[in-house]
Formats: sequence, C-alpha cells, structure tokens
Amino acid sequence: MKRGCCLVESKHTSNELVIITGMSGAGRTVAIQSFEDLGYYCIDNLPPVLLTTFLTLLHDADKTNFRIAAVMDMRGGVFFEELIAALDLLMQEEDINVRILYLDATDDTLVRRYKETRRSHPLAPSGLPLEGIQKERKILSEIKGRADSVYNTSTMKPRQLREKIQQQFASTTTPIFTVNVMSFGFKHGMPIDADLVFDVRFLKNPYYVEELRHKTGLQTEVSSYVLALPETQQLIEKLKDLFEFMIPLYKEEGKSQLVIAFGCTGGQHRSVTLAEYFGKVLAAEEMTVITHRDIELRKKG
Repeated sequence: MKRGCCLVESKHTSNELVIITGMSGAGRTVAIQSFEDLGYYCIDNLPPVLLTTFLTLLHDADKTNFRIAAVMDMRGGVFFEELIAALDLLMQEEDINVRILYLDATDDTLVRRYKETRRSHPLAPSGLPLEGIQKERKILSEIKGRADSVYNTSTMKPRQLREKIQQQFASTTTPIFTVNVMSFGFKHGMPIDADLVFDVRFLKNPYYVEELRHKTGLQTEVSSYVLALPETQQLIEKLKDLFEFMIPLYKEEGKSQLVIAFGCTGGQHRSVTLAEYFGKVLAAEEMTVITHRDIELRKKG
C-alpha cells in the first residue's frame, strides 16, 4: 500500500532530448545515472544513426512531453560519424528541445582514471591510454563546439557532477530526493531495502486493547492511542532532531532516496501510526512516499 505526496506541476511542456557525449573517462556513467534519478528515459550507447528512427517511433506512438537522455560516444565506432548529420536533422524539429552535454577532463586526469580502473582506451585497446585520448579529443572537437554545456570534471567528485546536473536539468516535478517511510511487522521479516530501521515495539501495543485489536494505525482510534503515549511524544521529538540532522547529509552525499522503516510486532498498529506521522511531517520539505508493507496481513499479533 503506497501513497505519494508533494508533486508540483511541471514547468516543462515541450519534448526534451539531452545528448550526453564527451571524453571517455570524463563521467558519462555518473551523468546517465543522474538523469535517471531526474526521471529521464535514459539510453546508453545509442548509435546516432538510430536516433531519428527512435524519435519517429515516439511521434508515431503519439508520445508527448517526453524527456530523454541518450549517451552517444566512441563505443559506437563508425556509427559515431553519423551524429553530426543526426543533430542537423533534429535541430529542424520545432517540437523537440535538443541539448548537448559534453563531458571533458584534462589529459592527465583521464590517464590517471584509466590507470586506476586498469581499463584500456576504446581507441587504443593495445596501446597507451594517452594515445587513445588524443585521438578521441580530435574526433570530438566538432561536437564539443556544438555543445550547449561543457563540464570539465577534472576536479569534480561524482557527487559534485550529480549536483551540477540536477541544478541545470531538474524540473519542478523531479523528486530529486525521495523519502520512503515504511511500516512493517517484525514477525513477517525485516525489510531488506531499508536504510534506517526503528523498532517501536517498546511502545504499548494497541492489540491488547479489545476495541483497537482489529483496527490499524490508519484509523483515528489507534493513531490517537499511540500518539498520546508520553513515550511516543519523546520518540517523535528525538527522531525529528535526528532526521533534521541526517537528511541534509544524505543529500550532500548524492543519495537520491532514503527508506525509513518503522517496525512493530505485526505491522498493524504502532508502526503504521509512526510511518503515517513522519510521512506527513517530512512531506513539508521532501517528496515522500508512505508504504505499509504488512497492513493487509491481518494476523494475530
């Protein structure tokens, strides 16, 4: 059972295509992952000759307001030569906003990165990395000149590259950071995808109150009972401080999602109440999703 909060109407109404290209080793993998987090439909290593065909299929399927990010690089081999021609055709499309993001880095930085990963350069598979880097830089000179944005990632950490992409390409509907607040029952197993787990079985259990036993934390009678407990109020104040401290730090590290899980015995009463409460509290600042994993399992306990 899931519910979402805090989506805002988008300011983007046109179709958008971002072409990610640039030097091998300059951060294309981090870039495409960042666009995925921003809600783009992402394609890695798309041969340029197929780009116009792909967009034609979207038009034929009457897909509007699409947001696509496509990586095109030297892995395409001879197909990469078709990129300039494909771009010339795309620029004539009035209903597609085409942007080119070019990722670059100094030769010294790229050589160091290749040595760290122990990979060979695609243009010099049996030679020195610098040889391939120089060949690639020459081939890409024209596309670099056409780029709307050029990022030099020589001194960037992956987190900084993600932040730069988010700042430039995020729309107002993009849940850059999402908090999923979950309830669960320990008797049904721990959630494997939780980042933070809080055991609230120390709170008095509404199950042992006859009139509340067959209700859940979604109902006012149960939530009022749990929230009225002095221990619950102390817990809420401490967790508010904790989340206020931790969430900004998770963001700084480039995390795009945080899963907070509250667990009680059966996942019906206490955990549901706390998940509902904090899901709504955090929604004031973050995109939140409230999930009650075990609420449909109406078993004893």
